[in-house]
Amino acid sequence: QVQLVESGGGLVQAGGSLRLSCAASGSIARINTVGWYRQAPGKQREWVAQITRSDSTNYADSVKGRFTISRDNAKNTVYLQIDSLKPEDTAVYYCNADDRLLYGRTYWGQGTQVTVSS
Repeated sequence: QVQLVESGGGLVQAGGSLRLSCAASGSIARINTVGWYRQAPGKQREWVAQITRSDSTNYADSVKGRFTISRDNAKNTVYLQIDSLKPEDTAVYYCNADDRLLYGRTYWGQGTQVTVSS
């Protein structure tokens, strides 16, 4: 079993920055790829970034150049640095991990709210 806890969200003016954290506990060795997703009110949950076990990264077109995903293995934590925030970035941000041994099994955190004002 893997548990994920997001933190770091808040209310920020457009153009500001936030660093979100996703702390993992439990069966850390079971984690494969870690991704960040977001869900705005009335919208579908949207994938925004991922980092693999080999440390390769990928980003959605809407966040390229502004979002950076990284990992600190000593702290069992994945980060999402968000720069140049826009009002359309307002959403609940979730981290997700897939199980490297059990195909199709994924883990989700509870989410952290990011609100960007004009």
